[in-house]
Amino acid sequence: MEVRASSERIPRIGRILAAHLRYWKLDGHVEPVCRAVGELLGNVVEHAEGDKTARVELRWDGRRLTVSVADGDPRLPRLTSAGPARGGLAAVALLSESWGTCATADGKVIWFSRRVSRAGHAPLTGRDPLTGRDPLPAAGEGRRPSDVSGGRELSTAATG
Repeated sequence: MEVRASSERIPRIGRILAAHLRYWKLDGHVEPVCRAVGELLGNVVEHAEGDKTARVELRWDGRRLTVSVADGDPRLPRLTSAGPARGGLAAVALLSESWGTCATADGKVIWFSRRVSRAGHAPLTGRDPLTGRDPLPAAGEGRRPSDVSGGRELSTAATG
């Protein structure tokens, strides 16, 4: 979703993200994801020069949840402290399994990911109509690229 970042809008954006995560039955990820996105949007409000428009994306492939926040300021952020009392990137680092940042043609994107051990949700794909089996192999079994079904993606062009 594309939003105009402001301190007042961060809680509303968090509620929208929480609704999507709950829809995907990822309830256990609501608090850490919303907190980390709030930190990233807070950085846009506080540090980004110029336009405060940001694009927030959620991607879930059934095993990993990846969240990104992009803005139009080309300056890359720096992690200054990883202490628990600090916010910003330090908080994102503590709330995620992995994270990173990269420059884009029109600014930068900061992303983080969290492993999803189990969602309280039906599988991404239904049962194979011919065999009645789940087409995705169980954890630990090998997968070929042709076995992977498309992931779920939130791509909403809403302005907040």
